[in-house]
Amino acid sequence: MRKISSPGLSQLLMQLPYTPQEKRRKQLNATEELFSIIDRDKEYPFEFVCFRITGFHLKSAIGDELIKGSDLLEDLRVFISKLSGQIALAVAEQSEKIYTVEELAKNMSVSTKTIYRWRKRGLIAEKFIFNTGEKRLGFSQSVVDKFLSDNPELTNQAGNFSRITAEQKRRIISIAGKIAKNKKLSRSRIIDQICSETGRSREAVRYTLVNHDKINPEKAIFKNFSGVIDTTQAAEIYKLYKQGSKVQELMERFDRNKSSIYRIINRRRAKVLQSRKIEFVPSEEFFNDDSQEKILSKPLGKVQPPVKQDIKPFKLADSSMSKYLQVLKDVPILNRESEIELFRRYNFLKFLSDRRRAELPHNRISGIMLKQIEGYLAQAEEIKKRIIEANLRLVVSIATKHTSGRASLIDLVSEGNISLMNAVEKFDYTRGFRFSTFASWTITKDYARKIPGLTSRLDKSTAQSLADIHREWKTEEATDFAAIERAHQSLTRVIKNNLNEREQYIILHRFGLLGSPIRKEIKTLVEIGRELNLSKERIRQIELIALQKLRQSLSAEEFELLTS
Repeated sequence: MRKISSPGLSQLLMQLPYTPQEKRRKQLNATEELFSIIDRDKEYPFEFVCFRITGFHLKSAIGDELIKGSDLLEDLRVFISKLSGQIALAVAEQSEKIYTVEELAKNMSVSTKTIYRWRKRGLIAEKFIFNTGEKRLGFSQSVVDKFLSDNPELTNQAGNFSRITAEQKRRIISIAGKIAKNKKLSRSRIIDQICSETGRSREAVRYTLVNHDKINPEKAIFKNFSGVIDTTQAAEIYKLYKQGSKVQELMERFDRNKSSIYRIINRRRAKVLQSRKIEFVPSEEFFNDDSQEKILSKPLGKVQPPVKQDIKPFKLADSSMSKYLQVLKDVPILNRESEIELFRRYNFLKFLSDRRRAELPHNRISGIMLKQIEGYLAQAEEIKKRIIEANLRLVVSIATKHTSGRASLIDLVSEGNISLMNAVEKFDYTRGFRFSTFASWTITKDYARKIPGLTSRLDKSTAQSLADIHREWKTEEATDFAAIERAHQSLTRVIKNNLNEREQYIILHRFGLLGSPIRKEIKTLVEIGRELNLSKERIRQIELIALQKLRQSLSAEEFELLTS
């Protein structure tokens, strides 16, 4: 299946697996409604698309993205297919008939390829779980009826496909023989011209000619035929390749040899890579000669399993949200070492992709080089997914503090997950801070910008639900404060023995080692700078130097306690 070309829509689909199933079902229905109103000749801002699908106005740079109607229809078709695949329902549970592609083709007396063409014209397909247990594309009776009603001329023409007469076949073959003498036209262009003259569908003409050439190889119309592939056909070849067509099939369909097909595909792959926006947080170590061996050969750190507790399900009005929260309790979390290593590798892979992309030649593009770049990007996406999953609990924790009558918890979690994804892109792991701190700030800031009026009064039911959530999460994260106090005293002794007076003052006040564990006395960089008569940036530099010293003197657990 082809990929979604719109960066905004692709990112939206990427965050949906972290959204409760009931919410995804509503978004799927909204997407299908949006699909039905799109005009392929117009352009649409992504903010409009996002609002119609999620109900949220997106105020960001990506929201200004304009998408052609024709491209948007293709993207929405893929979006619907993939989203429905995430929440596929059993056919046996449906109240109406669900057709497979083959069943619908047989019922309509057309080929399966005609059904796939109809999908591009608005026949919406979802993924269902059929009686065999297989997840496949399916068409509901109501969707088929609506499509037939909206496109009577299209379905009538396709329905007559199997009843093409012998005289019509002879005419098609005759016209093809005359046009094929013009070697400047490709096979696809010749078929289009025949369709225009005869009024027959493209598939009908193609099948007629293919069958003629098989039966009469000595009189084959397209024997040793090689027309000029234009940009439109090159795009079609790449599109079919991305949808799963084999190179051999493309060779036969477009009458090209293997090297020609691969050359066209590789040029398109390179074009897609050149247009892709690759952002990363740079580091000096990326430019070292042995950076690739050091960063990519090192095994990723182990994740820290979640604390297992017998916690009762949340008593929420929305049962899907309750199930979602229960699932998160089994998601492993990252310790500081694993987190740094993941962000290090994530940004280095994108750095490598960007550098290799700049080295791509204009001619004779290497498929091996393209595969390497695409592999780096795919690995980076897997790492990003792992980081996101490990921090989904953080989103819920912040969302529960912002719920109001105007924004439900489900909506806030969905919006917070988008902010979390953006935070992964922007986080600078080289500065020594925890990702949770930066992500919390990003999510809260986005809530304030996108969802105003979050301080409105909660109704009794919502307030009780939030109280349940706070209690459960607080129970799971509760720690022995006496043990923390003893650890803090130990940290203080190490700090005083290894840091100078100014460094001690900064660390003690920045990481809350003064005061009780419950009520920490923490000061900002600006506040400390004002007290020491130094700039904020200078305080940050001293802090990082001090942390480097402490890293040599503290155990991993002690350093984790200090900085978390």
